[in-house]
Amino acid sequence: MRFIPLLSSRLDPAPWADAPVALRWEGDPGGRWEAAAFRGLPVHVVHLPGWEVEAALEVLRFRPLQPDFMVLPAERPGTREAGFRLLGDLEALLEATSGRGVKLALRIAPDATEAILDLLRQAHCEAVGFCWHPGAGALEALADRLWTGLCAPDSDLRPLQRLGYRWDMALPAEEAGTFRSQAAALLAAHPPVLFPAEPPATASGRPVPVDPGVTLGPHWERP
Repeated sequence: MRFIPLLSSRLDPAPWADAPVALRWEGDPGGRWEAAAFRGLPVHVVHLPGWEVEAALEVLRFRPLQPDFMVLPAERPGTREAGFRLLGDLEALLEATSGRGVKLALRIAPDATEAILDLLRQAHCEAVGFCWHPGAGALEALADRLWTGLCAPDSDLRPLQRLGYRWDMALPAEEAGTFRSQAAALLAAHPPVLFPAEPPATASGRPVPVDPGVTLGPHWERP
C-alpha cells in the first residue's frame, strides 16, 4: 500500500508539492491550494469531517482539486427515516459526481457496519465504496469495494495485508519530516503485497481455486 499525507485544507501546500496527498476538508482551501493543484499537485482523496451534502458539493465546485475519492463519515441511522435520508443524500451526491471521475467512499462508524451495508444492499447502491479506518468492523464484508484507507502511526494493517489491499492509505500529517519517518516505519512493518494471503471467495462463498499455471515470471525471482 502507498502511504500519503492527510493534510488540513488550512495548511500551506508548498512543503508537499512533490507527492500525492489526501485533504481533510475544513472549508474553502483558497488560492494557495488552487495554485498548487494547477501546478500538478495530485489530491487523491478528500475527507469530509461530517455528513454534510453542501460541503461535499463545495468540494466538487472547487474544480482544481479533481480528487479520485471523496470520503464521508457514516453513522448508524437511528430511525428508518434517517436511513431514507442517508440514501437520498447518497443519490444526490452520485448524481453530482457523475461524469467527474470522483467516487464516493463511506467511512463507517464501528457500530454501524451491518446497518449501513443492509441499507446499501436494499437500495442496490453498488456505486458507493468504503474507506478503511482503525476500528472498522466486518473487514471481509467491505473488501470488494475497499477503495481507500485512513490510519494512525501505530495502526495494525496486517488484516488489510491478508486481504491483499495495496491502495492509498492516508496518514494524518502536519510536518513533512515527521510524516516521512512515520510512513517509512509503517512501510517497513507492512511491506507491499501482490496477492491476498487467502484466495478470495466467490459470490456463493466458495473460495476461488488458485490456478497452478499462473507464474510471476523469472524477473520476480532475481535479487
